[in-house]
Amino acid sequence: MSFEIKLPLFEGPFDLLLFFIERDELDIYDIPISKITNEFLQYIHQLEKLEIEVASEFILVAATLMKIKSKMLIPRPELNADGEEIDPREELIKHLLEYKKYKSVIQELSTMEENRLSRKARGNVIDELKSLSEVDSVDAEMQDLDLYKLLKVYQRVMAKYANRTDETTHTVIQYPYTIDQQKNFVLEKLSFTNRVPFTQFISYKPDKIFVIYTFLAILELLQLSLVTIKIGEGFNNFWVEKVEEVPVL
Repeated sequence: MSFEIKLPLFEGPFDLLLFFIERDELDIYDIPISKITNEFLQYIHQLEKLEIEVASEFILVAATLMKIKSKMLIPRPELNADGEEIDPREELIKHLLEYKKYKSVIQELSTMEENRLSRKARGNVIDELKSLSEVDSVDAEMQDLDLYKLLKVYQRVMAKYANRTDETTHTVIQYPYTIDQQKNFVLEKLSFTNRVPFTQFISYKPDKIFVIYTFLAILELLQLSLVTIKIGEGFNNFWVEKVEEVPVL
């Protein structure tokens, strides 16, 4: 069995607040801030339970609602310069009214845009048919073609061909190293001492291709159990040690 959970999504926090106000038929100029705050926080908690990322603007408005709620619980109201009581909800109501006004205009503009996109610009039928025939009809293209035009095109093509001096060349470079050659090189150095740092192999010839082939040769020797590797000191350095053969008894 499968369960389907439907949760309304809103474009922004003010869209959610207007939904609560219109759903409960509340007076936007006298918002019951405690009720709105609780429902707003409950919606955010639902998103968090479903592991849906909550946008930062929702968190900001939630903090603003809780701040307004706390101010309204304080028995000492704030007064303006004229001695009148300042409603903590005043700024929130102002933003909600502005959002509601622009939201209604955006809906109207969206409808106008949809109607405009469904219309087709009026044009000249003869010109349109001619342009279509030039693109899709080979016979229409051949009507305006003559021998002089063909000769001019042929002359331009031959002139470009005669002036072409850059020939495409592919050069294959054979590297002076092989994996077998570098394996012998590594084993030869290990014949004098049982342990050689990788930096010493590089010092013989600090060339990028030489280093790559030498490193690949060491990996093959490691796979054949002819050498072993131990981490050494320094950046990107390690010791290459020769594996001693175990005598058969």
